Amino acid sequence: MTTTLEPDAATRIETVEMHTGGEPVRIVTAGYPAIPGCTILAKRRHARDHLDAFRRLIMFEPRGHYDMYGVLPVEPDLPGADMAVLFIHNEGYSTMCGHATIALGRYALDRGLIAAGADGRARLNLQCPCGLVEVSVIADGPYRGRVSFLSVPAFAFALDRTVDIPGHGPVTLDIGYGGAFYALLPASTFGLDVRQSRTRDLVAAAGAVTAAVKAQVPLSHPDDPDLAFLYGTILTDGGDGKHDPSANICVFAADEVDRSPTGSGVTARLALMAARGEVATDDWRQFESVTGAVFDGRVAQRLSAGPFAAIRAEVAGHAYYTGQAVFTCENADPLKDGFLLK
Repeated sequence: MTTTLEPDAATRIETVEMHTGGEPVRIVTAGYPAIPGCTILAKRRHARDHLDAFRRLIMFEPRGHYDMYGVLPVEPDLPGADMAVLFIHNEGYSTMCGHATIALGRYALDRGLIAAGADGRARLNLQCPCGLVEVSVIADGPYRGRVSFLSVPAFAFALDRTVDIPGHGPVTLDIGYGGAFYALLPASTFGLDVRQSRTRDLVAAAGAVTAAVKAQVPLSHPDDPDLAFLYGTILTDGGDGKHDPSANICVFAADEVDRSPTGSGVTARLALMAARGEVATDDWRQFESVTGAVFDGRVAQRLSAGPFAAIRAEVAGHAYYTGQAVFTCENADPLKDGFLLK
Protein backbone atom coordinates (compact mmCIF):
# COMPACT_ATOMS: atom_id res chain seq x y z
CA MET A 1 0.00 0.00 0.00
CA THR A 2 1.30 3.46 -0.93
CA THR A 3 1.62 5.82 2.02
CA THR A 4 0.03 9.25 1.97
CA LEU A 5 2.58 11.77 3.24
CA GLU A 6 1.93 14.96 5.21
CA PRO A 7 4.21 17.97 5.85
CA ASP A 8 5.73 18.20 9.33
CA ALA A 9 8.38 20.13 11.23
CA ALA A 10 11.12 18.57 9.08
CA THR A 11 9.59 19.92 5.87
CA ARG A 12 11.70 22.52 4.09
CA ILE A 13 10.60 23.33 0.53
CA GLU A 14 12.79 25.69 -1.48
CA THR A 15 11.48 27.63 -4.47
CA VAL A 16 12.39 30.15 -7.13
CA GLU A 17 9.66 32.74 -7.64
CA MET A 18 8.84 34.15 -11.08
CA HIS A 19 5.94 35.67 -12.97
CA THR A 20 4.84 35.74 -16.59
CA GLY A 21 2.52 38.61 -17.43
CA GLY A 22 1.79 38.96 -13.73
CA GLU A 23 0.82 35.31 -13.26
CA PRO A 24 2.95 33.68 -10.53
CA VAL A 25 5.25 30.73 -11.16
CA ARG A 26 6.54 29.08 -8.00
CA ILE A 27 9.21 26.58 -9.11
CA VAL A 28 10.10 23.99 -6.49
CA THR A 29 13.87 23.45 -6.41
CA ALA A 30 14.30 21.26 -3.32
CA GLY A 31 12.46 19.59 -0.44
CA TYR A 32 9.37 18.19 -2.15
CA PRO A 33 8.81 14.44 -1.65
CA ALA A 34 9.82 12.16 -4.52
CA ILE A 35 6.99 11.57 -7.00
CA PRO A 36 7.15 8.01 -8.39
CA GLY A 37 5.46 6.71 -11.52
CA CYS A 38 6.37 5.05 -14.82
CA THR A 39 4.74 7.86 -16.85
CA ILE A 40 4.17 11.53 -16.19
CA LEU A 41 0.42 10.97 -15.93
CA ALA A 42 1.09 8.25 -13.35
CA LYS A 43 3.24 10.74 -11.44
CA ARG A 44 0.39 13.25 -11.65
CA ARG A 45 -2.03 10.70 -10.19
CA HIS A 46 0.41 9.79 -7.41
CA ALA A 47 0.97 13.43 -6.45
CA ARG A 48 -2.80 14.00 -6.42
CA ASP A 49 -3.64 10.89 -4.41
CA HIS A 50 -0.73 10.66 -1.96
CA LEU A 51 1.12 14.00 -1.74
CA ASP A 52 -1.61 16.58 -2.09
CA ALA A 53 -0.97 18.09 1.34
CA PHE A 54 2.33 19.43 -0.02
CA ARG A 55 0.55 21.14 -2.92
CA ARG A 56 -1.82 22.77 -0.45
CA LEU A 57 1.10 23.79 1.75
CA ILE A 58 2.77 25.92 -0.94
CA MET A 59 -0.29 26.98 -2.95
CA PHE A 60 -2.69 27.92 -0.14
CA GLU A 61 -2.50 30.74 2.38
CA PRO A 62 -0.54 31.73 4.42
CA ARG A 63 2.34 30.74 2.09
CA GLY A 64 0.43 31.27 -1.13
CA HIS A 65 -2.96 32.64 -2.12
CA TYR A 66 -6.10 31.76 -4.05
CA ASP A 67 -4.51 32.46 -7.45
CA MET A 68 -1.05 30.97 -6.79
CA TYR A 69 0.51 28.69 -9.41
CA GLY A 70 3.43 26.29 -9.14
CA VAL A 71 5.76 23.85 -10.89
CA LEU A 72 7.03 20.50 -9.61
CA PRO A 73 10.04 19.14 -11.55
CA VAL A 74 9.94 15.33 -11.93
CA GLU A 75 11.97 12.74 -13.79
CA PRO A 76 11.09 12.61 -17.51
CA ASP A 77 9.99 9.36 -19.11
CA LEU A 78 9.87 10.45 -22.76
CA PRO A 79 12.98 9.86 -24.90
CA GLY A 80 14.61 13.20 -25.73
CA ALA A 81 13.01 15.11 -22.85
CA ASP A 82 15.45 17.37 -20.98
CA MET A 83 13.08 18.11 -18.11
CA ALA A 84 9.61 17.08 -16.95
CA VAL A 85 7.20 18.97 -14.73
CA LEU A 86 3.82 18.83 -13.06
CA PHE A 87 1.76 22.00 -12.78
CA ILE A 88 -0.16 22.81 -9.59
CA HIS A 89 -2.79 25.38 -8.61
CA ASN A 90 -5.65 26.02 -6.20
CA GLU A 91 -7.67 22.99 -7.28
CA GLY A 92 -5.09 20.39 -8.28
CA TYR A 93 -2.89 19.50 -11.21
CA SER A 94 -3.20 20.87 -14.74
CA THR A 95 -2.01 19.13 -17.90
CA MET A 96 -0.40 22.13 -19.58
CA CYS A 97 0.62 25.66 -18.67
CA GLY A 98 2.05 28.11 -21.18
CA HIS A 99 2.95 30.90 -18.79
CA ALA A 100 4.89 28.46 -16.59
CA THR A 101 6.57 26.96 -19.66
CA ILE A 102 7.80 30.42 -20.64
CA ALA A 103 9.18 30.93 -17.13
CA LEU A 104 10.82 27.50 -17.18
CA GLY A 105 12.62 28.33 -20.42
CA ARG A 106 14.30 31.34 -18.88
CA TYR A 107 14.93 29.47 -15.61
CA ALA A 108 16.63 26.58 -17.46
CA LEU A 109 18.89 28.98 -19.37
CA ASP A 110 19.86 30.99 -16.31
CA ARG A 111 20.51 27.85 -14.25
CA GLY A 112 22.81 26.44 -16.93
CA LEU A 113 20.50 23.52 -17.65
CA ILE A 114 20.53 24.44 -21.35
CA ALA A 115 23.02 26.40 -23.46
CA ALA A 116 22.77 28.51 -26.58
CA GLY A 117 23.58 27.06 -29.97
CA ALA A 118 25.22 28.79 -32.90
CA ASP A 119 21.99 30.65 -33.65
CA GLY A 120 21.95 32.31 -30.21
CA ARG A 121 19.00 30.25 -28.98
CA ALA A 122 18.90 27.71 -26.19
CA ARG A 123 16.46 24.84 -26.55
CA LEU A 124 14.61 22.81 -23.94
CA ASN A 125 12.52 19.72 -24.60
CA LEU A 126 9.99 19.96 -21.79
CA GLN A 127 7.75 17.02 -20.94
CA CYS A 128 4.39 18.21 -19.64
CA PRO A 129 1.47 15.95 -18.67
CA CYS A 130 -0.06 16.68 -22.10
CA GLY A 131 3.12 15.70 -23.98
CA LEU A 132 6.45 17.07 -25.20
CA VAL A 133 6.69 20.85 -25.64
CA GLU A 134 9.64 22.35 -27.51
CA VAL A 135 10.93 25.51 -25.82
CA SER A 136 13.30 28.08 -27.35
CA VAL A 137 15.03 30.89 -25.44
CA ILE A 138 16.90 33.83 -26.94
CA ALA A 139 20.19 33.76 -25.08
CA ASP A 140 21.86 37.03 -26.11
CA GLY A 141 21.19 40.52 -27.38
CA PRO A 142 18.34 42.95 -26.75
CA TYR A 143 15.72 40.17 -26.77
CA ARG A 144 17.59 37.96 -24.30
CA GLY A 145 15.20 35.97 -22.20
CA ARG A 146 12.32 36.01 -24.67
CA VAL A 147 10.87 32.51 -24.66
CA SER A 148 8.68 30.71 -27.16
CA PHE A 149 7.28 27.20 -27.13
CA LEU A 150 5.90 24.86 -29.77
CA SER A 151 2.74 23.26 -28.42
CA VAL A 152 1.45 19.73 -28.46
CA PRO A 153 -1.20 19.07 -31.15
CA ALA A 154 -4.15 21.40 -30.51
CA PHE A 155 -7.61 21.18 -32.03
CA ALA A 156 -11.18 22.40 -32.12
CA PHE A 157 -13.27 19.91 -30.16
CA ALA A 158 -16.58 21.66 -30.84
CA LEU A 159 -17.60 24.75 -32.82
CA ASP A 160 -20.81 26.69 -32.16
CA ARG A 161 -21.99 24.34 -29.45
CA THR A 162 -25.14 25.43 -27.63
CA VAL A 163 -25.05 25.08 -23.86
CA ASP A 164 -27.77 26.14 -21.43
CA ILE A 165 -26.45 28.47 -18.74
CA PRO A 166 -28.74 28.57 -15.68
CA GLY A 167 -30.08 32.09 -15.22
CA HIS A 168 -28.97 33.11 -18.69
CA GLY A 169 -30.37 30.58 -21.16
CA PRO A 170 -28.85 29.03 -24.29
CA VAL A 171 -25.34 30.23 -25.17
CA THR A 172 -23.23 29.42 -28.22
CA LEU A 173 -19.58 28.68 -27.57
CA ASP A 174 -16.55 26.79 -28.83
CA ILE A 175 -14.45 24.17 -27.07
CA GLY A 176 -10.76 24.07 -27.93
CA TYR A 177 -7.82 21.97 -26.77
CA GLY A 178 -4.40 23.57 -26.38
CA GLY A 179 -2.84 21.10 -23.94
CA ALA A 180 -5.96 21.54 -21.80
CA PHE A 181 -9.62 21.96 -22.77
CA TYR A 182 -11.29 25.38 -22.62
CA ALA A 183 -14.73 26.74 -23.40
CA LEU A 184 -14.35 30.00 -25.34
CA LEU A 185 -16.84 32.75 -26.14
CA PRO A 186 -17.02 36.56 -26.25
CA ALA A 187 -17.58 38.35 -22.96
CA SER A 188 -20.24 40.40 -24.77
CA THR A 189 -22.46 37.31 -24.60
CA PHE A 190 -23.07 38.35 -20.99
CA GLY A 191 -23.03 42.09 -21.61
CA LEU A 192 -19.44 42.27 -20.32
CA ASP A 193 -16.19 43.73 -21.62
CA VAL A 194 -12.86 42.03 -20.89
CA ARG A 195 -11.04 45.35 -20.51
CA GLN A 196 -13.73 47.35 -18.71
CA SER A 197 -15.91 45.02 -16.63
CA ARG A 198 -15.17 44.13 -13.03
CA THR A 199 -13.06 41.01 -12.67
CA ARG A 200 -15.59 39.50 -10.26
CA ASP A 201 -18.33 39.77 -12.90
CA LEU A 202 -16.14 38.15 -15.56
CA VAL A 203 -15.22 35.36 -13.13
CA ALA A 204 -18.88 34.73 -12.26
CA ALA A 205 -19.84 34.47 -15.94
CA ALA A 206 -16.90 32.23 -16.80
CA GLY A 207 -17.55 30.02 -13.79
CA ALA A 208 -21.17 29.55 -14.84
CA VAL A 209 -20.03 28.53 -18.33
CA THR A 210 -17.50 26.04 -16.95
CA ALA A 211 -20.08 24.40 -14.69
CA ALA A 212 -22.62 24.14 -17.52
CA VAL A 213 -20.16 22.71 -20.05
CA LYS A 214 -18.90 20.15 -17.54
CA ALA A 215 -22.49 19.03 -16.95
CA GLN A 216 -23.63 19.03 -20.57
CA VAL A 217 -20.67 18.25 -22.85
CA PRO A 218 -18.71 14.98 -22.51
CA LEU A 219 -15.09 15.46 -23.57
CA SER A 220 -12.64 12.98 -25.04
CA HIS A 221 -8.99 13.08 -26.01
CA PRO A 222 -7.35 10.74 -28.54
CA ASP A 223 -4.25 10.13 -26.38
CA ASP A 224 -5.42 9.50 -22.82
CA PRO A 225 -8.67 9.83 -20.84
CA ASP A 226 -6.75 11.67 -18.09
CA LEU A 227 -6.53 14.63 -20.49
CA ALA A 228 -10.30 14.76 -21.13
CA PHE A 229 -11.55 17.35 -18.65
CA LEU A 230 -12.58 20.98 -18.96
CA TYR A 231 -9.91 23.14 -17.36
CA GLY A 232 -11.76 26.45 -17.58
CA THR A 233 -13.44 29.14 -19.64
CA ILE A 234 -11.89 31.96 -21.65
CA LEU A 235 -13.92 35.09 -22.30
CA THR A 236 -12.63 37.18 -25.22
CA ASP A 237 -13.20 40.58 -26.77
CA GLY A 238 -14.25 38.85 -29.99
CA GLY A 239 -11.13 40.05 -31.85
CA ASP A 240 -8.64 38.06 -33.87
CA GLY A 241 -5.40 39.70 -32.73
CA LYS A 242 -4.36 40.57 -36.28
CA HIS A 243 -4.04 44.35 -36.12
CA ASP A 244 -4.39 44.93 -32.38
CA PRO A 245 -3.97 42.51 -29.47
CA SER A 246 -7.15 40.58 -28.72
CA ALA A 247 -7.97 40.68 -25.01
CA ASN A 248 -9.10 37.65 -23.04
CA ILE A 249 -9.50 36.51 -19.46
CA CYS A 250 -8.98 32.87 -18.54
CA VAL A 251 -10.78 31.54 -15.47
CA PHE A 252 -9.55 28.03 -14.67
CA ALA A 253 -9.48 25.39 -11.93
CA ALA A 254 -11.51 26.65 -8.93
CA ASP A 255 -12.30 30.11 -10.37
CA GLU A 256 -8.60 31.01 -10.53
CA VAL A 257 -7.86 34.03 -12.71
CA ASP A 258 -4.86 33.89 -15.03
CA ARG A 259 -3.03 37.21 -15.02
CA SER A 260 -1.20 36.25 -18.23
CA PRO A 261 -2.80 35.83 -21.67
CA THR A 262 -2.70 32.03 -20.98
CA GLY A 263 -0.31 30.12 -23.24
CA SER A 264 -2.45 26.99 -23.53
CA GLY A 265 -5.48 29.25 -24.03
CA VAL A 266 -3.75 31.15 -26.84
CA THR A 267 -2.95 27.75 -28.36
CA ALA A 268 -6.61 26.73 -28.13
CA ARG A 269 -7.71 30.06 -29.63
CA LEU A 270 -5.37 29.57 -32.58
CA ALA A 271 -6.67 26.02 -33.07
CA LEU A 272 -10.24 27.33 -33.20
CA MET A 273 -9.27 30.14 -35.58
CA ALA A 274 -7.48 27.62 -37.81
CA ALA A 275 -10.54 25.36 -37.83
CA ARG A 276 -12.60 28.29 -39.11
CA GLY A 277 -10.02 29.35 -41.71
CA GLU A 278 -9.43 32.64 -39.87
CA VAL A 279 -5.65 32.37 -39.57
CA ALA A 280 -3.00 31.21 -42.03
CA THR A 281 0.08 29.19 -41.15
CA ASP A 282 2.90 31.47 -39.92
CA ASP A 283 0.51 34.42 -39.48
CA TRP A 284 1.43 35.97 -36.11
CA ARG A 285 -1.35 37.21 -33.84
CA GLN A 286 -1.29 38.98 -30.45
CA PHE A 287 -3.28 38.20 -27.32
CA GLU A 288 -3.60 40.43 -24.26
CA SER A 289 -4.43 39.63 -20.63
CA VAL A 290 -6.17 41.58 -17.88
CA THR A 291 -2.78 42.99 -16.80
CA GLY A 292 -2.02 44.30 -20.29
CA ALA A 293 0.62 41.59 -20.87
CA VAL A 294 0.84 40.33 -24.46
CA PHE A 295 1.71 36.91 -25.89
CA ASP A 296 2.49 36.47 -29.58
CA GLY A 297 1.16 33.35 -31.26
CA ARG A 298 1.11 31.68 -34.65
CA VAL A 299 0.02 28.46 -36.30
CA ALA A 300 3.36 26.72 -36.86
CA GLN A 301 2.21 23.39 -38.27
CA ARG A 302 -0.94 21.59 -39.37
CA LEU A 303 -1.40 17.92 -38.59
CA SER A 304 -3.96 15.60 -37.03
CA ALA A 305 -4.71 14.36 -33.52
CA GLY A 306 -6.78 11.20 -33.74
CA PRO A 307 -9.99 12.17 -35.57
CA PHE A 308 -9.32 15.91 -35.24
CA ALA A 309 -7.65 18.27 -37.69
CA ALA A 310 -5.01 19.87 -35.49
CA ILE A 311 -2.25 22.44 -35.35
CA ARG A 312 0.91 23.05 -33.40
CA ALA A 313 1.09 26.62 -32.17
CA GLU A 314 4.12 28.71 -31.30
CA VAL A 315 3.51 31.06 -28.38
CA ALA A 316 6.03 33.64 -27.13
CA GLY A 317 6.41 35.96 -24.15
CA HIS A 318 8.63 37.05 -21.26
CA ALA A 319 9.01 35.92 -17.65
CA TYR A 320 10.71 37.70 -14.74
CA TYR A 321 12.11 36.80 -11.33
CA THR A 322 10.47 38.01 -8.13
CA GLY A 323 12.54 36.21 -5.50
CA GLN A 324 13.34 32.96 -3.71
CA ALA A 325 11.71 31.30 -0.75
CA VAL A 326 12.05 28.52 1.83
CA PHE A 327 8.77 27.19 3.22
CA THR A 328 8.48 25.36 6.53
CA CYS A 329 5.73 24.45 8.95
CA GLU A 330 5.34 23.91 12.70
CA ASN A 331 3.40 20.94 13.98
CA ALA A 332 1.65 23.09 16.59
CA ASP A 333 0.36 25.57 14.00
CA PRO A 334 -3.42 25.05 13.63
CA LEU A 335 -3.24 26.58 10.13
CA LYS A 336 -0.11 24.76 8.97
CA ASP A 337 -2.03 22.80 6.33
CA GLY A 338 -3.15 25.98 4.59
CA PHE A 339 -6.48 27.58 3.78
CA LEU A 340 -8.09 29.63 1.01
CA LEU A 341 -10.18 32.80 1.12
CA LYS A 342 -11.86 34.09 -2.03
